[in-house]
Amino acid sequence: MKKLRLRIGDVVQLNPETVGNKMFGACFMTVSELKSFGCQGYVQALGENGKMGGAAYYRAKWEEMELAGSAVWMIEEGENEQA
Repeated sequence: MKKLRLRIGDVVQLNPETVGNKMFGACFMTVSELKSFGCQGYVQALGENGKMGGAAYYRAKWEEMELAGSAVWMIEEGENEQA
């Protein structure tokens, strides 16, 4: 993706060919922080036993992602930690 104006809450998809950590390839990531190199965001993991899963955070460079849309709900930091 070329550098553009992202907003917190935007959803990007991580390019499986250019993403630095291949475990995040093709995942949808919600933007939580704007950075000069791109953004930081999270991929929401599935939970278990009726509880919400955790957030896997990633710092994506512009060339690792494409804008997909915007999130309806965002998880606040610490909100989905399991007790």
